[in-house]
Amino acid sequence: MKCFFKTFGCKANQYDTERMRQEVEARGGITVEKSEEFEVCLVNTCTVTNTADKEARKFIRKIKRDKPGVRVIVAGCSAVLRGAEYREMSEVETVVMGHDPVQVSLAAERESELVQIQGIHEEIGSTKIRRNIPILDYRRSATRGWLKIQDGCDRNCSFCATRLARGSSRSRILQEVIDEALILSEHHPEIVLTGIHIGHYGRDLECPMTLSELLHSLLEKVPETRFRLGSIEATEIDDELLDVVVASAGQIAPHFHMPLQSGSDAVLRRMRRWHTREEYRVRALKIAEKFPYLGLGADIITGFPGEQEKDHQETVRLVEELPYTYLHVFPFSEKDNTVAAELSGHVSRQVSRERGTQLRKIAEDKNMKYRNSRSGGLSSVTLEQEGRNAITEDYLRVQVSGSEVRTPERLYQGILRGTSEDLYVDIVS
Repeated sequence: MKCFFKTFGCKANQYDTERMRQEVEARGGITVEKSEEFEVCLVNTCTVTNTADKEARKFIRKIKRDKPGVRVIVAGCSAVLRGAEYREMSEVETVVMGHDPVQVSLAAERESELVQIQGIHEEIGSTKIRRNIPILDYRRSATRGWLKIQDGCDRNCSFCATRLARGSSRSRILQEVIDEALILSEHHPEIVLTGIHIGHYGRDLECPMTLSELLHSLLEKVPETRFRLGSIEATEIDDELLDVVVASAGQIAPHFHMPLQSGSDAVLRRMRRWHTREEYRVRALKIAEKFPYLGLGADIITGFPGEQEKDHQETVRLVEELPYTYLHVFPFSEKDNTVAAELSGHVSRQVSRERGTQLRKIAEDKNMKYRNSRSGGLSSVTLEQEGRNAITEDYLRVQVSGSEVRTPERLYQGILRGTSEDLYVDIVS
């Protein structure tokens, strides 16, 4: 059985696809690329916006149009919230309401007719039920490995549908995370710790623990691998966690992606965020003081319902003040069944796009300035694209000088040279 996997959405979804891939292969399946012939197409969907749902359906129709004989199996977040809609599509054979790799593999083998039942959704939303999740062996065709340490979220942001699809926060036990990190380290010189809300890692365990304690254990048990934190809230990077990252001397990458969403307290309240503008600002500046160089990124939503020009300008001023090296800026896109979808104060898409353009320009200027400042400095990099490109510890994408062939399964030390637009690393060891 030849299978093609299509993933929409975040790193957590990408991780889930790798687990699906591993389970299918364990049962004799073969993973192929899109250009090749395959019998089964497994679509892992995202539901962050209504547009994400539409993109998945569009892909399904296209793949079935191009390859009429292919069996299509749909899984993921959108399948949880819109399972009935996918089942009504003539192109879809089976819907797995969630991310369970065993259910996906059974569907691929046509061994189970139970993958569409509501019970799977109920299980996803439960903090009491824990599956014995096998260990992911490696991330196919990638230098950096993903390691999902928890799933779900206990927050209640008004714009978010992911929590509706994935349920409450559920952490993996310490030993399971360590065991998986050890296996992944055999293939990946860098491992990214990911999840839906990693700042809440360990709170729900029988013996509660913190993300800082998890990092301590990983540094001790997997000493030859660099770790990088996935998206984490600024207010959850406490002094203990910050001290662990600083003391690791680069084994934990000096890089934080801290969702901001808005620099206006009025908008943050409508978003049901739990921090204020000032709390975020103070924390970001304290974090930046701890590192000689730091990759700092954020997510921002423009045109959120009720966002006035003065709110946008507060966001602009905050972005200008903080030492961001990049931003992910998105226009607000409503999602069914969320609180935000019912809010008044609609902002036109044109205004939302214009505000996004302004923020991206500020971020681009900051990125260019930061890249220039790093020229001449030492860096530890992971290689990508057959060794032609690399990613630094502070999350800069740079070219690799020379034509020497190097294995991607290790970190390399080098000197960054050039200017912002053509920054490259001259590897020395």
